[in-house]
Amino acid sequence: MQKIVTNLWFDGRVEEALELYTSLLPDSRVTRTLRYNEAGMGDPSEIMTAEFELAGQAFCIINGGPQFTHSPAMSLCVNCVDQAEVDRLWDGLISGGGDESRCGWLVDRFGVSWQIVPMRLREMLSSDDGAAVERVTAALLEMNKLDIAALERAFRGK
Repeated sequence: MQKIVTNLWFDGRVEEALELYTSLLPDSRVTRTLRYNEAGMGDPSEIMTAEFELAGQAFCIINGGPQFTHSPAMSLCVNCVDQAEVDRLWDGLISGGGDESRCGWLVDRFGVSWQIVPMRLREMLSSDDGAAVERVTAALLEMNKLDIAALERAFRGK
């Protein structure tokens, strides 16, 4: 059992979010759902809470109502192995009404903030070559969805 589990507060559309999130990452699945009952605070046809895994990591969703909303102050960061994975996740998460942001950040159609980051970027940013790091940082700051090839060119100074 995972010691710490991220809990996402939603105001409806829980089943839609679960379907999208578990479809995008391998080793993802819904593990448990609890629906409101007749004595509960919600419609018995709706999910009250759900437990799910994304890439093997446990999460929980609560369908708690409009009292709280998502904030970019908390985001889910996905480390990607290549541009194909960056593109697939980016496109999937902004589909249906999501919004692009800067530097690999986006907000999905449910208001959840994500960072879609190629692992290669971390390597470039931790280089001992200060000038290369500055070039990569400048390139990064101009991008919405991250482009690994363009970041590589900036790193090499080309």
